[in-house]
Amino acid sequence: MAEKLGIIMAAYMIANVEINDAEKIKEYLKATPEVVKKYCGRFLVRGGEFWVAEGHWTPKRLVVLEFESYEKAKEFWHSEEYRPLKVLRQSSANTDMIFVDGISKEMSNILNS
Repeated sequence: MAEKLGIIMAAYMIANVEINDAEKIKEYLKATPEVVKKYCGRFLVRGGEFWVAEGHWTPKRLVVLEFESYEKAKEFWHSEEYRPLKVLRQSSANTDMIFVDGISKEMSNILNS
């Protein structure tokens, strides 16, 4: 929606990943960064230490990607390059994943001033 108004905002992929086949996932972990970069994305979190501050959430391994726009995030998800990697991940891990729009730089400045 924001892109239709001429506002480009970052978008984020947030995933909770439980790896079931550590050997098989290695190919995915090796190949994914290049595809993410091709679609103007970058890793912000990739399996780092975390703690649950509230609630009953029990994540296994968190991954957060940032894309320059929601459109780029969707292009990545539906791309020919990512398709075989997605199948590989799905066969070696259980994943909960969402894509979410970020906020504009203007709104970020207001909220963080």
